[in-house]
Amino acid sequence: MTGLTMTRRALGAGLAAAAVVRPAFAKSATELTARKASVQLAPEGYPATEVWSYDGSIPGPMIRAPQGARLQRRLVNALDVSTSVHWHGIRIDNAMDGVAGLTQSPVAPGASFDYDFTLPDAGTYWYHAHTNSMEQVARGLSGPLIVDEADAPDVDRDEVLMLDDWLIDPETGGFMEPFAHPMMMSHGGRTGNLVGVNGRFDFALTAQRHERLRLRLINAANARIFVLRLQGMAGWTVALDGMPLRAPETVEGEIVLAPAQRVDLIVDVTAEEGSPAGLLMSQDDDSWVALADMTVSGSRARVARPAPAALPPNPRTDLPDLAQARQVEMAMEGGAMAGMESALFEGERLGFRELVSRGQFWALAGQVGRSDTPFASLSRGETVRLRLSNDTVFPHAMHLHGMHFRELRGDGSLGPLRDTILSLPQEPLEIAFVADNPGKWLFHCHMLAHAASGMTTWIEVA
Repeated sequence: MTGLTMTRRALGAGLAAAAVVRPAFAKSATELTARKASVQLAPEGYPATEVWSYDGSIPGPMIRAPQGARLQRRLVNALDVSTSVHWHGIRIDNAMDGVAGLTQSPVAPGASFDYDFTLPDAGTYWYHAHTNSMEQVARGLSGPLIVDEADAPDVDRDEVLMLDDWLIDPETGGFMEPFAHPMMMSHGGRTGNLVGVNGRFDFALTAQRHERLRLRLINAANARIFVLRLQGMAGWTVALDGMPLRAPETVEGEIVLAPAQRVDLIVDVTAEEGSPAGLLMSQDDDSWVALADMTVSGSRARVARPAPAALPPNPRTDLPDLAQARQVEMAMEGGAMAGMESALFEGERLGFRELVSRGQFWALAGQVGRSDTPFASLSRGETVRLRLSNDTVFPHAMHLHGMHFRELRGDGSLGPLRDTILSLPQEPLEIAFVADNPGKWLFHCHMLAHAASGMTTWIEVA
């Protein structure tokens, strides 16, 4: 049997559609069980894949609740390893953030942990394992978390598209091991040979011409940066990383979605019946293939609607006052071909070769991995300007827990609120945020192999 490649086109004509365990996109039970399951990720003809799942599906069940509601989930660990759940992007109490070793103890096999918090922000979020994330998320432990506005936008349908990839052995159907492969950890991260949406390599939608959809795109991949384009649709970006834009922005050209980032689009189907439509993905050879096909049949209306209105803003989203902001610097170093000389690791300064021998390849501000002391100790309410210098040869998706930030642009303006930003090599950037959520908050690269091998730190707000 030939090896899997990145897209459905290269999987070979004639393979039947995969019989995939679909996500339970409905109201979830109080318990959320982490357990093993067998899922047909690849097309029929390839073996099924043993995954680690929430409630037996890939992705895990959609958790959906109204803004301001209280979310309660008991994580039941039916795996044979410890785990925990991080609620990505939600500005919640620190004790509920799910970071094993920092905000809670890992949940042992056979044990449980009760997550209980209020949902202050509407938007598109997700949840995923935060104990040995590099492996546990790659094996399937993630799912969508949707918080609905009181005043929903005027759309005909609301669709959640969770983008992911999987690195699978085509002979066995199992995940390629080891997960801590030095090449992946020291280069761009773990990138899959099979790409899909909502657990399907052949995900498809049906729609009518002039139908208006809200598309919530979530990048749940370990390392892949998705470069996307709309086909047969006209669209507007209305939110990034869960936070509404002040005004919708017309989608022109490419949509870049780094690991852990989300984008909410409102799109109008413009394609005629039978014409190609859907979401296209750029490949390494600069060609474009369908990531999500759309079959257009019939017409919803005679003419297109006016541009959509902005989504209602979330609370505590005012622009920060930079006049008295505290300035901090963080250099990103390490990885292959970058020549990091040395860094601190477990209280000891080690040379790069010594770090590599211990499976560590990256450093933030001269520190490899999470230390006993925070990168910065901040007073509650303090405004911070954090300058990031990417001195590596790879991009990094830098994620801040517990708070959102804005990029300080070259012209002095402030960008939209985000919780994850893509840092490119040799392109310094600066972010600003108000440290208004007390606790110990992780800041790390969401190329999860990079986080596992050094690119993880934390800040404390008190």
